[in-house]
Order: sequence, then structure tokens, then C-alpha cells
Amino acid sequence: MSQAADRPFFSVADIRRTFLDFFAQRGHTVVPSSPLVPGNDPTLMFTNSGMVQFKDVFLGTDKRPYVRAASVQACLRAGGKHNDLENVGYTARHHTFFEMLGNWSFGDYFKRESLKWSWELLTGVFRLPPDRLWATVYHEDDESYDIWTQEIGLPPERVVRIGDNKGGKYQSDNFWMMADTGPCGPCSEIFYDHGPEVPGGPPGSPDADGDRYIEIWNNVFMQFDMQPDGSVRPLPAPCVDTGMGLERLAAILQGVHSNYEIDLFRALIAAAARATGTRDLDSPSLRVIADHIRATAFLVADGVIPSNEGRGYVQRRIIRRAIRHGYKLGCTAPFFHKLVPDLVAQMGEAYPNLAANAQRVVEVLKAEEERFFETLAHGMEILDGALAGGQGTLPGEVAFKLHDTYGFPLDLTNDVCRERGVSVDVAGFEAAMERQKAQARAAGKFKMDRVLDYAGPSNAFVGYESLHAPAKVVALYVEGTPVAELKHGQSGVVVLDTTPFYAESGGQVGDAGVITSGSARFAVADTQKIKADVYGHHGTLEQGTLAVGDHVQAQVDLARRAATMRNHSATHLLHKALREVLGEHVQQKGSLVNAERTRFDFAHNAPLTAEQIRAIEARVNAEILANTDTQARVMDLESAKSAGAMMLFGEKYGETVRVLDIGSSRELCGGTHVRRTGDIGLFKIVAEGGVAAGVRRVEAVTGENALAYLQGLEAQVHEAAATLKAPVPDLVGRIGQSLEQIRALEKEVAALKGRLASAQGDELAAQAVEVKGIRVLAARLEGADAKTLRETVDKLKDKLGHAVVVLASVEAGKVQLAAGVTPDAVARGLKAGELVNAVAQQVGGKGGGKPDMAMAGGTDASRLGEALAGVAAWVAERA
Repeated sequence: MSQAADRPFFSVADIRRTFLDFFAQRGHTVVPSSPLVPGNDPTLMFTNSGMVQFKDVFLGTDKRPYVRAASVQACLRAGGKHNDLENVGYTARHHTFFEMLGNWSFGDYFKRESLKWSWELLTGVFRLPPDRLWATVYHEDDESYDIWTQEIGLPPERVVRIGDNKGGKYQSDNFWMMADTGPCGPCSEIFYDHGPEVPGGPPGSPDADGDRYIEIWNNVFMQFDMQPDGSVRPLPAPCVDTGMGLERLAAILQGVHSNYEIDLFRALIAAAARATGTRDLDSPSLRVIADHIRATAFLVADGVIPSNEGRGYVQRRIIRRAIRHGYKLGCTAPFFHKLVPDLVAQMGEAYPNLAANAQRVVEVLKAEEERFFETLAHGMEILDGALAGGQGTLPGEVAFKLHDTYGFPLDLTNDVCRERGVSVDVAGFEAAMERQKAQARAAGKFKMDRVLDYAGPSNAFVGYESLHAPAKVVALYVEGTPVAELKHGQSGVVVLDTTPFYAESGGQVGDAGVITSGSARFAVADTQKIKADVYGHHGTLEQGTLAVGDHVQAQVDLARRAATMRNHSATHLLHKALREVLGEHVQQKGSLVNAERTRFDFAHNAPLTAEQIRAIEARVNAEILANTDTQARVMDLESAKSAGAMMLFGEKYGETVRVLDIGSSRELCGGTHVRRTGDIGLFKIVAEGGVAAGVRRVEAVTGENALAYLQGLEAQVHEAAATLKAPVPDLVGRIGQSLEQIRALEKEVAALKGRLASAQGDELAAQAVEVKGIRVLAARLEGADAKTLRETVDKLKDKLGHAVVVLASVEAGKVQLAAGVTPDAVARGLKAGELVNAVAQQVGGKGGGKPDMAMAGGTDASRLGEALAGVAAWVAERA
């Protein structure tokens, strides 16, 4: 297949621009591509079509200021329902990342304009030969059929009616439905005929799956509302949703059969070849790498970093698949990140967000490469060994070991095995995975009191409204065993029918306080869950006797709860501030909130700068100063999603959830919180660091703890100022002056040591003995550091002429050694590195260096005299 001689060449960039210009001239608003991570749509892992950003418009829950739109949308299909990862690199048209050209009408134009404009753009602007184009319509859609055959003039034999080929009414390739109910309608697809030399039949025929007839554009006409009983009603404002694959259209316009032969991929494949040192540009591995750099780079730019869950796990799978293909090409060092500048050169103008985040993309990909390359070689050795026997199936246990120990995703193992004609025991892999999960659950440090045998009713938690409540003792436990009563001095667990005590959950520690009844007083040290709705109060009976059935007063420690609430509420504000300052990729990875501080772990791949920490603190404290009311609402999960509540990706929630508004933060949370943001008082970050690959930790204090922290720092500053006899405002300058003075004094001391050593050296030269024509000197040089030893050895070599010199010094019980050998002695086989190592071994150390100069150390100064005395014999033996 080759490009027609009378048709101009359209690059990928030309096609994007031409498409958008065409529809802009016809009254369409050009809308930028939305991120690969859909906003406020938990039903999708990634944006997989152009209509995703308009979904709410079609559902009637949103309205735009325009009724016609066009876009070039970045899409990803590598996880969930739409997963093309396995086929990438093995077919001509499968990709993880692809671009979708689309135009939309929201109750404005309909079938006639949509189909005529499609035909005009393809044949009039892109100048595709009309006799190569076919169309399909839903078998009941006479209107579209007539537009194609009577108005556009496409021959009836090239307009195929597609029936209900999926079983049941409206179950057709040419009838589109958003869901089981709701907006739906017929669609009309446009196909390009690559010619008789390519196998395959026309759409609707038994061999339609061949490569001859390729779908390039789909026009969806949303004109019905599907009812629960399967019937349809006309929509009051029919809509149009079209989508055309940019890569497929580019292949046709550029006269090539495979998408990987278009100009964009030729440039990326050339870059991949350069980065991997590969000359065979037809290598399937280069196609994989070229595809995957687009997917992974755009994901990072949109805030997705590699991790072991959710979107981050899909990202990690794609990156590691690319790395493995580079390894297959012989690349054993990080290379993948080097393709980012080439990608930006090709796509940065069309996608400014990619260009703006290019450096971050490089850093994230390089870090992931370095991490995986450390284990890749070992994993491949295990896989090669397992496949060496020629068996047809890789055991599931081996696949799991590769996943668990070496970070090989299952599809990567599948990839390698498929290349070698071997299948993978997926069922065995899944069984091994489930066993590990079960063991982890059994060994997990879950602080719910599961060992307590409690079968009674749930307790009523009143701790949101009150910190004290009348209650009744319904169960008592001592060392895990139910008892009728607790006696003075016994430690145990108390279960109440009503409790104001918050049980540890969601990162917030359990409450402390007291439970009293008459003369009995039970000091509660902690509160934990026995069941999801039953709380156990851990503590010690300090006075009297407490029995099942007693009526008591439960009182939470007010100060501890208040401090904990301040920290918990500040954590929500911190989370939001982190996302605003660092980026939307920040996701919570764990937290611990107690009365002393809050500890928050989150996904991020670099240390926070001092400037970023200040910006985060400023945002949180601004929310505190605003002193807005805190609002908690219980609602169903779908309503919470619609309200935009922050949810942890992959977290499981019940049908009803508690939505918490604190300042500008809105999250799901069951914890206890301040009534107004001003109650937090003050927020200060006190620590920041890494806890795992791609996970950072921030610790912060609030309220009185923040004040005490700052007062402590102030006291240290005043103490330092007093020590240096300087006013606090002048402290930094005075410290600088002191450091300059110290450096000057250190230089003077070094110079004095040098002069002292030189003087000693002159005296030591007289102690040299002659061994086989070589002057040998081995002695101690008191008070000398390593630099002085080395300089003195050089001077003695010059003074003695043909010589071997070993000098030693001792400080704090540690031995320093320096050995020097003149060139003529080196020529006779005497090497300073060997000599100093021989001496060092006798004083509990080792060392080495060049033939003419070497250094060493030791820990046993008591043997230094004996070691130095043996130098002459060592020279005599080897000279």
C-alpha cells in the first residue's frame, strides 16, 4: 500500500489541526483534551474515549455554554474493561495510548449534518478515494441509510445494514448504549477498504475480522431513552457523538498499513532504537517501547505515579513491560526515560500539559527504571531456568514468585512465555496470590479485638455529639475471657450499651477517659473495635468493683480528644494543601492521628523543598484563620460521589457514608473533628521524609503542641544567641563569622602540623636503613593526620632518593598508615599498595592504593611497633 500520488502528505500534527479547523469553521467550540484520569467519575479507571468529558452533558446533569464541540482526546485502554495491553506490539493497530478525533452536537444538528460533514472531510479535505469507503447502519435506521445512499451518493452495496447480532432487541454492533438504561441510539460506522491484496471481508460478512476493511469513524446518534423494560422513548433533544482514531486515519492518509509506520511512530521508534542501541527498526520490541512511552509519560503528566495499586499499578505494569522489551534488546541500564524529549518534540505542542511536566516525567520514569533494573536480571534468570526444561506451561507458583519477589506483573510473565510458546498456569498464580493475602490478613496488626467472644447487640456511639453519657455494662473481659465482674487493680475490657468513646479507626487513635459507678472507677487507656459496631474500652479498675449490668457514667478525656480532633481536622486540610502544592497525583497512603501530632503518608516521588513546606503551611493556616464551620453529613455513596467528596482509590465503602466538609476540603471520614477550623489554632510541619519507594511522610503539630514546638525552637535560638553573645536578629551573621574564624584556625593548625611533621621528617630521615641498595624508613609521626602523612612521605622519598617509606600515626586508638615507594623501587617489584596492606593487617585493618603511594588504617595500635619493625624484612624478601 502506498500513498496516492495526487493526495498531499498529512502528518499526525497536520491531521489534528485540519480536523479541528474543519469543525471550528462549522460552529464547533474546540475543547482541549481532558486528563487521562477522569474527574469525578469513579466508574472509569482511565479516559477511554472522547465523550468521557461530556458524559454529564448527555446524562442531563451538566450544561455547557456551547451546543457544538470538537476535540482531539488522549485516551488509554490498559486496565479494567477496556484493556489492550496484551495485544500491543503484536498487531498493527493496538495501542495502550491513542488519540480520538471527535465532534459533538448537544441537541443541535443531527444525522444529516454529521454524516455529510464526515464525508466532506474524508473525501474533500483529506482526499480519500470515495470508492474505498464503506458505511454501516443499524438495520432499522432508514434515515441514515437514505442519507448515505440518496443524499451523499454512496452505492447501496457499500452501505451495510447491521442487525441485532448480539442476541436480543437493540443488541447490535451498530446500536450504542451508555448503560443498561438511559441515552442510546443507532450508530453509523465508516470503513476504509485497503484493497484486495489484504485478507478480510466487508463489514457484516463472515470474515469481517480481517484487515482489509478497517473502521475509521463512528457516528453515534443518541435519540432514545432506554427504559428498564427494554423499550425506548425518543429523547427531547437528540445528540451526536462521533469518534475517529487518529492513528488509523494517519496510516491511511500516509499510505501505510500499520499504525506503527506513521510519522509519529517512526520518530518514536527511531528514538527507542537510539536509546537501546538497536539497529533493527522492524523489531516488535521497539514498537512496544514507542507505544508505552506515550502512555506512561501522559499518565505521569496527569498525576499518576507507579505504585502497587489502582491506576499506579497499571502505570507500573506498562513501564515494566517497556523495560523488559529494552532488556530483550540487550539494554541493561535505564533507557526509557531518555525518550521523553523526543515525545515532547512530537506531541508537546498539541498537549501543553505534557511539555510543562516533561522534567517531572523524566524523573519519575528514571526512578522506576532504576528500581526495576535492580531485580530484572535476577527475575529473568529464574524465568529462563523455569522454561529451560521445555515444558508447555509455567507453574503458577513460579509466576507468583516473579510477581511477589521481583515485581514482574503477571502480564509481563505472560508476554515472555508467549514469545516462547509457553502458557502460564494463571489459576495456580491466583491461588498463590490468595494464600498470601490470607496469611497477611491473619498476621496483620489489626487492632480490632477479634479474639473477644462477644455475641451481644451493638453499642450506640454518641461521641460525635457528647463526651459523656450514661451507660450500662453489658460485658467484661480479663485476658480475653468473659467475667461477671472486675475487681480493684484488675486490667480488662469493658463493653457498654452506649458509649461516647471513639474506637481507633481511619488512622485516628481510640479515646481515653474514665467509666465510673458509685465507688468504682475504671480508667480507660484505649478504645478498640471488637466488631464494626461494638467498642471495647481497655484499661484498669482503679477503685471498687465493676460488674456486668452496672449503670455507669462514661466520660471521655476532654483534653486528649480535643487535641486529637485538632490534629485530625488539620490532616484533612493538609491532604488538600499537598494536592494543591505538589499536584493531583498525591494520594493518601496511610495516617496516624493522636493527641500529640498527625502523621500523613502520601504518594510522591521527591522530597519536599523548604519552599513547598512553607506553601503548604500557609494554605492550611489560611483555612484555620478563615474559621469556617465544619459540617458532617451522612448520605448514600452515590450522592457523596456526586458531591465531589475525596475518596481513597480502591477503598471499599458501605452504602451510606459520612461526608465531612472542613474549610475547602471535602472527604469521607468517620473520625471526630473540630466544630470550626479556627479551633485548630495553629498548624506546623515538624518532619518530612521518605518511608518507601514513591511514598513520603509528613508529621505536623497543631494547637498547644504547635505553640510548644515553636517556643522550644525560640528557646534554642535565644540560647544560641546568648552563647555567641549576639542579639537574636544578628545570630545568623554571627554564626557565619564564627564559622569563618574556625576555618581560618583549622588552616593554621594544618600548617603548623605540616611544619612540625616536616621537622620530624628531617629527623626521621636519619633513621633510614639500607636494604639491598634501597633506603627503608618505617616510623611513627606523632600528631599527623592523613594529609600530613601523605605529604611527609612524599618529602622523605625525595630526600632519601631510592627509598621505601612507611609512616604511621595514632589518634584515639585508631592507626593511620601511609606508604611510598620511589619509581626505581617500584621497578624492582616493590608496590606501596601491597606494603601498606601487609602492615595494616598486623594492626587490625586493611588498605591499598597505587604502586608509588598508598594509605591504610587499623584498629589495634598496640601492635604498631612490631608491624613497622617488619617493613625492612618485607623489602628484603621482595627486592
